[in-house]
Amino acid sequence: MKLKEITSYIESIAPLSYQEDYDNAGLIVGNPNQEVEGVLITLDVIEDVVDEAIQKGLNLIVAHHPIVFSGLKKLTGKNYIERVIIKAIKNDIAIYASHTNLDSIWGGVNTKIADKLNLKNQKILAPVSNQLYKLVYFVPTENANKIRNAIFEAGAGQIGNYDMCSFNAEGKGTFRAGENTNPFVGKKGEIHFEDEVRVETVFPKYLKNKIVDALIKSHPYEEVAYDIYPIENTFEKVGLGVVGDLETEIDEVAFLKSLKTSFSAKCVRHTKLLNKPIRRVAVCGGSGSFLLNKAIGANADVFVSGDFKYHQFFDAEGKILIADIGHFETEQITKELFYELLIKKFPKFAVHLTEINSNPINYL
Repeated sequence: MKLKEITSYIESIAPLSYQEDYDNAGLIVGNPNQEVEGVLITLDVIEDVVDEAIQKGLNLIVAHHPIVFSGLKKLTGKNYIERVIIKAIKNDIAIYASHTNLDSIWGGVNTKIADKLNLKNQKILAPVSNQLYKLVYFVPTENANKIRNAIFEAGAGQIGNYDMCSFNAEGKGTFRAGENTNPFVGKKGEIHFEDEVRVETVFPKYLKNKIVDALIKSHPYEEVAYDIYPIENTFEKVGLGVVGDLETEIDEVAFLKSLKTSFSAKCVRHTKLLNKPIRRVAVCGGSGSFLLNKAIGANADVFVSGDFKYHQFFDAEGKILIADIGHFETEQITKELFYELLIKKFPKFAVHLTEINSNPINYL
């Protein structure tokens, strides 16, 4: 199997356009056309993980954290990043990362964390905007159903938990075919009036090329009239963090202890107990302190994340319980997520979970 088959599949689930500006998700090392013998899944790409891939004869490492965030000007092996890249290249091992784009999708890292906590009524904590386009096109009435279905099949028409959404208005279209045309209806040189339907629908912008291709291929006209423009609506199924509800409320201490057990955390750093039960829970894998106000605004009783700094704990101001279980501890779940995605699509392909614990933080 070629590398690009695997990366294209991952990006169909977690589009690169969903990553944050600072991120560097995607193919970091490797030729998209190289043959892949097997995949090693990890949270971090460190030297021990590359050694493990070599030992197991696997030539693709799929990670959550990109090994390279900023540009490399030299490859001298002076730090672990450069040594990893050099060793991967020498051994013809590709490295691919799906990071904040995997965090942002519905069914991604944060929903996986929420599922592990058995949260109900899940919603994205900070849905994105400027990720949606509206498509408007015009089609003969008798062809409207065929083209709508083609557009929906390509991924348009999804609004929340509803799909195949569109608005349709009937009217008269006019055109005059020139000499170098082969009109579907009407005659050359004569103005033609056609019963048409104006169809409007929405789609995520990363699907633009696929949507336009589906429209052009399914439309009977030689020249297809359509408009695409950005809309500022929030995309409720894409964004960072998740908030949801426990089936039944639970005591604060009992909840914190369950977190420690469920995520194999060595400790839970938390703010002062508020002496009220936990019911509504907000989560964010990795470094989630930037979402604290969103969690408070969502009326969460507790915010579960990692990497809170000392002064950021004061920002809770008695409005919410912060539970910091660690960066690695919240995101180790990505290995399961990658495994499930790849095995589902490529059930007979060699996919391995790393045996290396890449957590750089140790506890005495």
